[in-house]
Amino acid sequence: MVKRLISANASEIVAMTPTELKQSIKASDGRVILSENVVTRIPIIPDISNAELARAFGADLILLNGLDALEPAIVNIEGENSIELLKRYVGRPIGVNIEPVDETANMNETKLTIATGRQANPQTVQALEKLKIDFVCMTGNPGTGVTNAKITEAIKTTRTHFSGLIIAGKMHSAGVDEPVITEKYVKHFMDAGADIILVPSIGTVSGFDESQLKTIVTTVHQHGGLVMSAIGTSQESSDVSTIRDFALKNKMCGVDIQHIGDAGYGGLAPVENIYEMSKAIRGARHTVSMIARSINR
Repeated sequence: MVKRLISANASEIVAMTPTELKQSIKASDGRVILSENVVTRIPIIPDISNAELARAFGADLILLNGLDALEPAIVNIEGENSIELLKRYVGRPIGVNIEPVDETANMNETKLTIATGRQANPQTVQALEKLKIDFVCMTGNPGTGVTNAKITEAIKTTRTHFSGLIIAGKMHSAGVDEPVITEKYVKHFMDAGADIILVPSIGTVSGFDESQLKTIVTTVHQHGGLVMSAIGTSQESSDVSTIRDFALKNKMCGVDIQHIGDAGYGGLAPVENIYEMSKAIRGARHTVSMIARSINR
């Protein structure tokens, strides 16, 4: 049987298959943290990567934002295969945001154009498979015009080209005039092949409350999936008491992974907020274990 993620060594984590990683997350009982970072920004410590900073302060999973799969450059990760090097440096599963852009979306704001290698399409997905990415996250950055309908389509296409885990959902509107998440779309995502459903963290999206989150969690768990709550509204840079409040409420609703976004200085949440989230949902013992455990174990 697979070891739970919060107790595993780096060598055990990087050797997990997608199925084993999913089970390892499930076995951690809602105590897994995913930290998102922008790969094109210079970190607050300018000679290392944001992923290294996030791991050092308690992140179990690393999500790269802004990575062009066709030209996969990461600031301060130099080499022919940046993803392979990053995995070696952090000893954690690495994922990448890809965006199912809808050119016909009814926008609330000016639409932004992003590179082909950041969009959810077969070319991008095949490139990520070649890079041995552990998971993809189908979501939308502000103003990119990602819709829930396009996410559903992209999950189906991606499943035929990608062997890793698929996370799907919106953490904010992405500039589109539609509900961020509904139970109907959750079912569509699951039916299309998503492993993990992304939902907004409690306290981040106006009108999304604990009763809605609990309903979604119950539905997803009944269908064998996992749920990730996401702080993607720049509130990841709020004070530590706000982060703790979000984290505990999400845990009470039953989420399996807690995401903390990249809107701090240098394209990463303030490291003290990653640390506080970790302490809030799993205590000092497991927090210290994850940050002190050598990646060479």
